[in-house]
Amino acid sequence: MTLAAHTSNDPADLDDELTSERAHLESSRAALRRMRERAEALFSTGDKVAGDSYTAEQLGRHMARRVKELADDPTTPLFFGRLNFGGTDRRNSDDAGPDDEVVGVYHVGRRHVTDELGEPMVIDWRAPVSRSFYRASARDPQGVTVRRRFGFSTGALTSFEDEHLDRGEELGTASRILTAEIERPRVGPMRDIVATIQPEQDELVRADLADSICVQGAPGTGKTAVGLHRAAYLLYLHRERLNRSGVLIVGPNRAFLSYIAAVLPALGEVEVQQSTVEDLVARVPVRAVEDVATATLKHDVRMAEVLRRALEIQIGEPTEPIMVSDGSFRWRIGLEPLHRVLEETRREGLPYGVGRERVRARVVSLLQRQSEARRAESPSDAWLRRMAKSRPVTTFLDTVWPAVTPEGLVHTLLADPAALAAAADGLLTEAEQAQLTWAKPPRTAKATRWTAADAVLIDEAAGLIERPAGFGHVVIDEAQDLSPMQCRAIARRSEHASITLLGDLAQGTAPWAATDWHETLAHLGKPNAVVVPLTVGFRVPAAVVALANRLLPALAVNVPPAESLRRDGGLDVRTVTDLTEATVAEVRAALTHDGSVGVIAADDAVEQLRAALADAGVETATADDVSTAARVTVVPATLVKGLEYDHVVVVEPAAIVAAEPRGLHRLYVVLTRAVSRLAVLHRDPLPAALAG
Repeated sequence: MTLAAHTSNDPADLDDELTSERAHLESSRAALRRMRERAEALFSTGDKVAGDSYTAEQLGRHMARRVKELADDPTTPLFFGRLNFGGTDRRNSDDAGPDDEVVGVYHVGRRHVTDELGEPMVIDWRAPVSRSFYRASARDPQGVTVRRRFGFSTGALTSFEDEHLDRGEELGTASRILTAEIERPRVGPMRDIVATIQPEQDELVRADLADSICVQGAPGTGKTAVGLHRAAYLLYLHRERLNRSGVLIVGPNRAFLSYIAAVLPALGEVEVQQSTVEDLVARVPVRAVEDVATATLKHDVRMAEVLRRALEIQIGEPTEPIMVSDGSFRWRIGLEPLHRVLEETRREGLPYGVGRERVRARVVSLLQRQSEARRAESPSDAWLRRMAKSRPVTTFLDTVWPAVTPEGLVHTLLADPAALAAAADGLLTEAEQAQLTWAKPPRTAKATRWTAADAVLIDEAAGLIERPAGFGHVVIDEAQDLSPMQCRAIARRSEHASITLLGDLAQGTAPWAATDWHETLAHLGKPNAVVVPLTVGFRVPAAVVALANRLLPALAVNVPPAESLRRDGGLDVRTVTDLTEATVAEVRAALTHDGSVGVIAADDAVEQLRAALADAGVETATADDVSTAARVTVVPATLVKGLEYDHVVVVEPAAIVAAEPRGLHRLYVVLTRAVSRLAVLHRDPLPAALAG
């Protein structure tokens, strides 16, 4: 049991207090079970109490979500802290503001739990009163007399630790329970950090929904956790609004999304969409790969203007009046009103497809006026639909504002040098145009083997033709690797929303990786978002951070060196003669400790290492397999971004660096995945920047 200096040292008193807290935990779990059983009962009878099928469907969806939100994981503590307040009685803690005085004792946990009378037994960590758990200090107690942290082991309450803030006591990083929770070995997916959020992290988590923020976070500073917990906080505060519009999490790859997938459900948030950028823009199957130079050119922001011009070129001018037969009547629209229709529609700046339908509607409206003038009555809806689909109207539309598909537009540009030259004049050089043009163009868009960069262009074209659905808030992780065109794809889905941008310029490994957050934010449509640096880490040991920091001068990015408060952990950099044999031995040694083991190597070395470990009787998993019980994961260096392991074995840094143009940036990522121990095994000389 760990206790603050001024807590009673009488063993009997301490045992009684611990027994009381354990009883409260059991009572709280029983209350949560009752809440879930009530929700299940409402779910099963909802169709009988709803007035109609639509209401029944909406109620059923709501109650199904509520049942999921109230699921209890017995291995996870239901509460992790307690606050003792003095001040004016404000029992309705969810209504308490930051300046209101609160009185009483409140247990702080992952969700709100009430007893049968509706009285709170556990207060949600996102509630206003819980803010003091993270921000109160001896200098600013915020009405807190005692802050208590609880120690747990697989869900069982084992200890507690008190800080008497009213007496000037504050443990900070000396808190053994806080330190143990931060350093706890991990196996499997990422955990939430609600018990260990630091004041500077809490300020970002509780930022207003209207605020877009960019977090430049050094390795181990918890930037990913900040983004996920901000999403959970905003869903708590703006439940109805964000349930309608949705929250989107964008990650660098599916392995990363699998790694973080359990965090929000653990906090009771089960309806958040997660996606990679590639999946977000997946309108066509990607079946081809192109050279890096061509892909980089397609990701250039100039391509957005090329596509806009290509669409604008499609719009023509009317050359003859429209004549429409309508029974015994014939309606005529002259050139002047047709020119006016086109000019008015162009000025409105609508998406291309919306503009086409607007032109159609205005032409039909002109026909309707003539019909009303002759017949002295308004035509029926069926008449309006018939006129809209009549051959003269559709022929006119196809001439002046032809239907265009996103795939067809991109196919035309890449297949027809003349079409590309017309759209790219003054934007792309002749050499760049030649680089984009297919040597052997496929006959149709459907027959095209598209690349990943083509898919981004197609999404841009789709955004010009029709408005995509948007989200209420978007969290973007590892954002330093987004290209300008990928940023625009996300911007289209967050035009009227705020974003949380997370990343580290030093970890940029893509050919188009960002070097300045303000440029990235401009492409995302949020140029005024504030950039907040997080430099102090709690996860990666100081010795590991110091080794990785050696690379910073060679990375050509303006970021402050990472710092770490961890003085434990281990670092071993050594030369070996047989990499495979040394790796197997290092993994065996790592398995004598608790926690996960990550073996990271250049992509082309992964299969050989997995085979060697299998031959040695060591079960391994792949990066995207978080369901396996295997403690050892063999990961290609290109997929390790955002992941963490207790013990990391880095195999041949020189090969990792040599595998790609930004290999030193990749190595910086690789070296900072360890949260306890790092072993670097090499046969070839270390890269000069690292050896220095």
